[in-house]
Amino acid sequence: SFGVFLIYLTMSFDQSLKVWSQVSSRIVKCSTLRHHCFMKRVVITDYLEPPASIESKVLEGVADVECLLAKNTRELLGELTDADGLILCHEVSITREVVQELHNCKAVVRCGVGFDNIDREAAGEKGIYVCNVPDYGVDEVADHAIAMMLACNRGLIKAERGLRHSLNPWDMRAIQPIFRVAGAKMGIVGLGRIGGATAMRAKGLRMDVVAYDPYVRAGTDKLLGVPLVELEELLSTCDVVSVHTPLTDESRQLINEKALGLMKPSAILINTARGAVVDTDALAVALRKGIIAGAGIDVLPEEPARSDMPLIQLWQEDAQPPINLIITPHTAFYSDAGLVEMREKAAMELRRVLTGQAPKNCVNAEFLQ
Repeated sequence: SFGVFLIYLTMSFDQSLKVWSQVSSRIVKCSTLRHHCFMKRVVITDYLEPPASIESKVLEGVADVECLLAKNTRELLGELTDADGLILCHEVSITREVVQELHNCKAVVRCGVGFDNIDREAAGEKGIYVCNVPDYGVDEVADHAIAMMLACNRGLIKAERGLRHSLNPWDMRAIQPIFRVAGAKMGIVGLGRIGGATAMRAKGLRMDVVAYDPYVRAGTDKLLGVPLVELEELLSTCDVVSVHTPLTDESRQLINEKALGLMKPSAILINTARGAVVDTDALAVALRKGIIAGAGIDVLPEEPARSDMPLIQLWQEDAQPPINLIITPHTAFYSDAGLVEMREKAAMELRRVLTGQAPKNCVNAEFLQ
């Protein structure tokens, strides 16, 4: 009012400054309150450390993003009740118990391809989308699979570990026997994006490539020039078996003691898919007994690795001659660009849902109610 304005004019400079400071503080508080009233809450449950600059940029104006850094599923309980969306990595699981606490959640987005650590049915019953990022890191994983195959085949591990101390024998005996890659047979288990990319790389090395995939889209085999065969035929005839299947009830321990027993004694097994697709205890026995010649493993049934796992114990042995076994810490997906792509696409999928759009990569449509 005019009266207030006159009072303000009669104030001293210090008094005016004090009043203005109080008014400004109230404006900031009101603005902050209004921001939080309209902004949604997105939680990155595990693995990624703050600041979540990539996700915050994608979700700007829609949600505030925080990193929970949970190390196990129990640490999620009580922390997500008001979350509007979740981004999940691979160190924890969204179980039915966790889902029951999600009162505001619209979507759980797996920052990666596999989604076996999410109870899709429980989420669907509450109307929560479960999504993944199926098309990131294809080149990285395919490159990693081929790199592991070549390292095992060319005896790099045997030579590096075996000669480090003794320097003997300093000749081909350190790596024998080796089959020629050109003309050898590669078997792809799971002819999806990554399996297909691995197959094309193998064909570039002039390998003969076949695949097993009962769910592959019709015509994919013809498009890639990769004949489909039954699993038993693939295992018994291929020099290299590379696993690229998602983890389902059907694929869990698909490569078990029986499957390993069907493989050639000179064969190499590669797994860059999901750890539990391979029975790693049976694999440890097969490598120790010489049932197969080598293995490259990027994923384990439980992560991080434990020192009491038979396969880890075999890998850590200082045996002579060395076991032809390479283990990497779930890094096949990684490159600087690949990590950024994965995080951006996960955040963008969540942004779509939180702004009322349909998700692009929903993996629990059959359970949604």
